[in-house]
Amino acid sequence: KDTLIVWSEAENYDLALSFQEKAGCDEIWEKICQVQGKDPSVDITQDLVDESEEERFDDMSSPGLELPSCELSRLEEIAELVASSLPSPLRREKLALALENEGYIKKLLEIFHVCEDLENIEGLHHLYEIIKGIFLLNRTALFEVMFSEECIMDVIGCLEYDPSLSQSRKHREFLTKTAKFKEVIPISDPELKQKIHQTYRVQYIQDMVLPTPSVFEENMLSTLHSFIFFNKVEIVGMLQEDEKFLTDLFAQLTDEATDEEKRQELVNFLKEFCAFSQTLQPQNRDAFFKTLSNMGILPALEVILGMDDAQVRSAATDIFSYLVEYNPSMVREFVMQEAQQNDDDILLINLIIEHMICDTDPELGGAVLLMGLLRTLVDPENMLATANKTEKTEFLGFFYKHCMHVLTAPLLANTTEDKPSKDDFQTAQLLALILELLTFCVEHHTYHIKNYIINKDILRRVLVLMASKHAFLALCALRFKRKIIGLKDEFYNRYIMKSFLFEPVVKAFLNNGSRYNLMNSAIIEMFEFIRVEDIKSLTAHVIENYWKALEDVDYVQTFKGLKLRFEQQRERQDNPKLDSMRSILRNHRYRRDARTLEDEEEMWFNTDEDDMEDGEAVVPPSDKPKNDEDIMDPISKFMERKKCK
Repeated sequence: KDTLIVWSEAENYDLALSFQEKAGCDEIWEKICQVQGKDPSVDITQDLVDESEEERFDDMSSPGLELPSCELSRLEEIAELVASSLPSPLRREKLALALENEGYIKKLLEIFHVCEDLENIEGLHHLYEIIKGIFLLNRTALFEVMFSEECIMDVIGCLEYDPSLSQSRKHREFLTKTAKFKEVIPISDPELKQKIHQTYRVQYIQDMVLPTPSVFEENMLSTLHSFIFFNKVEIVGMLQEDEKFLTDLFAQLTDEATDEEKRQELVNFLKEFCAFSQTLQPQNRDAFFKTLSNMGILPALEVILGMDDAQVRSAATDIFSYLVEYNPSMVREFVMQEAQQNDDDILLINLIIEHMICDTDPELGGAVLLMGLLRTLVDPENMLATANKTEKTEFLGFFYKHCMHVLTAPLLANTTEDKPSKDDFQTAQLLALILELLTFCVEHHTYHIKNYIINKDILRRVLVLMASKHAFLALCALRFKRKIIGLKDEFYNRYIMKSFLFEPVVKAFLNNGSRYNLMNSAIIEMFEFIRVEDIKSLTAHVIENYWKALEDVDYVQTFKGLKLRFEQQRERQDNPKLDSMRSILRNHRYRRDARTLEDEEEMWFNTDEDDMEDGEAVVPPSDKPKNDEDIMDPISKFMERKKCK
């Protein structure tokens, strides 16, 4: 086809060679035709229409394919017949039926024994090609014969003699001597045991014995994948129905007398069992996890997570992740019920938080996984709401009462002074993870987290981390504050103003100096948000307390814009009539009554004592912070540095 040479394999597979120029294409085409003994002037050297007609004729004239008699002397002929049948779907069908009907595979395997005894390498090479070809026929009925107890090891034996390798492989030796079958709990059902052996061996054939399939062979092994898949489904189903087996498993898992090595094997088995369950259909998976839940998998995990063995805990964490990803509500229900009987220390969620905090991996791989699971558990998006109860209200109430103090403990312990008491990389990473979850809570949990932050003075403690030498942690702290400001909630705003919580941000901004980096941009963006959104209370607070420190920043217009907003605000307060004139002149969509503005100003600037939870009024914006000198100290140093430069 002009600059293309195309090969077609059966109906489904095409390969093409593309050339830049027609002359080069013609030259290669002639060489191919020369080798094939074909005429290069014909566009299609093998007429597929003729072939299919010929096949139809064959199909009508003969009911099936005649296989040569299964003898040692005819192995080459059989290998050629199998190879020539693979490209044509019709011939493949006929060959498969012939092999099924005549018990041919067992006869071939008998010849394999003869060849091995005689050390007939040529015959063994032919048998390799024949058996590999039978795999590519992709027929379940043939696989059932080949993978039966009596045949499978001989089939693997045939595949050891790959003609492309100088030496045969020792697959059978590995499977019989090296690979050991571990029964952590004795399996009494012989059919189940046989199915497990078969699945292991077939998986081994797929992964280790068969050569990597070529482009043409890729889809020809789909039935092999399916065979393994359905075997796994059967194994899970049979184990699930064996109540004695599962009862023994959970009894030994939680028994203190079980030795460590045995417990490790039991946990690894349970982990693999859960991994197998991923092959199940949704309704079967429901039944699977329901069975595990009824057997007491969550209390068992709680016992295991409380143990010293790190490997056992790691496997238990993986099992816990399967449960959380599958059904977070089931986990929530369990932890809320156990909270009624147990202390906070041994609650399942608190054990998970402790493992996250105590992760010894320098990169905190385990902690990252556990933080993801916690986020799933506290995410209102996947919580159920029924007519009589809302999971969100109940679970979040439980979480903030029993678990939040465990999660924030490292943060509070590290921020008692003006700067973090421990500032090594691993601690910084852990605090960044905790802050990420707290930021998620600010966005999704409304009043629960608001009460917690204001009552425990969390934001002030978080902002201590702005002084960390690790930029990523300082930015995490800033992102937490930015998320709070982004809510435009006056409860939060009053708390920020009362505690002068812009001070650490302004200090960090000045200490960052003239460096144009992420910290610089993020802080400016926060102030820009306050300006654009016209958050009046914060604008007044920032200008009245920090204008001296910020007035010289002129490479962005943010701070001058804030000052302008503040002056306009003052002007409107002093002259309400002027403001009402402005509102009349504005577009009708933005028209506002001057009195509503006054009411708002009154509400926020002259807040009643009743509004405050602790009975104190908000510090009026005009009041100076107590530690005024502390704020101005780094500012004056910064001014001196600028002069020196």
